[in-house]
Amino acid sequence: MRHLVNRVSSLARAMSKAVLAATLAASFLMTHQANAGGNAKHAAIVIDANTGKVLYSDNPDAPRHPASLTKMMTLYMLFEALEAGRISKSSAVPISKHAASMAPTKLGAKAGTSITVETAILGLVTKSANDAAAASGELLGGSEGQFAQMMTAKARSLGMKNTRFYNASGLPDPRQITTARDMAVLGIALRTDFPQYYGYFSVRSFTYGRSRLANHNKLLGRVAGVDGIKTGYTRMSGFNLVSSVSLNNKKLVTVVLGGQSGRSRDAEVAMLIKKHLPNASTRNASGGLFAKLTGKKAQRVEEEVMALADPAPVPAAKKAVALLEPVVASIAPTPASRPIVSVTEEVEANATDVDPMTTASAEAEVEAPSGNGAWVIQIAAADSKDGAMKILNKAQSLGGKALAGANPFTQEVQKGSATLFRARFSGFDTKKQAWNACEALKKKQYGCFALNN
Repeated sequence: MRHLVNRVSSLARAMSKAVLAATLAASFLMTHQANAGGNAKHAAIVIDANTGKVLYSDNPDAPRHPASLTKMMTLYMLFEALEAGRISKSSAVPISKHAASMAPTKLGAKAGTSITVETAILGLVTKSANDAAAASGELLGGSEGQFAQMMTAKARSLGMKNTRFYNASGLPDPRQITTARDMAVLGIALRTDFPQYYGYFSVRSFTYGRSRLANHNKLLGRVAGVDGIKTGYTRMSGFNLVSSVSLNNKKLVTVVLGGQSGRSRDAEVAMLIKKHLPNASTRNASGGLFAKLTGKKAQRVEEEVMALADPAPVPAAKKAVALLEPVVASIAPTPASRPIVSVTEEVEANATDVDPMTTASAEAEVEAPSGNGAWVIQIAAADSKDGAMKILNKAQSLGGKALAGANPFTQEVQKGSATLFRARFSGFDTKKQAWNACEALKKKQYGCFALNN
């Protein structure tokens, strides 16, 4: 009798598991149909981050709006500056009137105050704070618009071929687009390039002032192995989520864009993870996506990035003043990134109306760089050679020892029908020397970028 009871119990458990499996399968099908069926915004991709193999995709290269997924790139740029030593976790991030005016969600920091870099990072990861994003962009780029050009250039260098940024937060802008594949590449790059900072994405909450701010990523702690990355939503984009999983040496990056609700988006990501994680590799294959498309190992698309380096010409009445004045200091990117010229906000306001996806063919080098040394720095661009030299002479008089042995030179570039002259210094044998010179100029309110000669 006992044997019969045990057998019936075993059958009941087996049937229960079968019913559960069928229910989960039905739930996945219903969730997928709800998101993808008849939903023009939907796109998704699942990538084995160890090998780069695409395990699932639906409209992976269709243009979509990133919403707050944009902040993944803002965080990438902050991590890059931290790693390079240009800023520290305790560095002040000033809150401008522009940053304070951002629409919610935000920290609510007042204009004229500041937050630390670490607070900005935590605010971006958990609260998806738009004021922290705008302020970080101004810190790193001088203005949010110029930072957006830097973000787009960085996207190109990472292999994100179909992404363009116009702000640091992801607040609605019809021109700001990405793809599911590009967001997966960025998710992988964040983990691979900055393992020392990646842990921020798994922070469940943090305290700002008297408020406890919870992470918007509801899969943390609910789906085994999920350790980040970012959610996003606007009416234009729908509900977006990039999720990373690391479990038993298997790594997945799953992207769902354009979900119809936060709950259905989360359910789809959870089911995609459940379905495809068993098929993921436990080995980091040589030459896989980690090796090919992450920031430190990618072959930079130099010509395309250079096309972003100079702003569109501004009306003649503005040029004489705007191009001869330095701007609020910006942080130099890593040497692999080409410079974005230092111009005043007046010029930047004009430049932000230019499509940062401009192709390399729009600009042709007219004069090769001159001077000795392995490194050069760029501080501005002017509409005449004399104008560029005036900027250089004034900067050298203020730069002290860091520029004592530097050689000022101009570089003429043709962009469309406009001719611009880059203001540069050569003569730096090491990256550290070039960055020290930039530090000295930043203290005098000059923008500055270092690059390999």
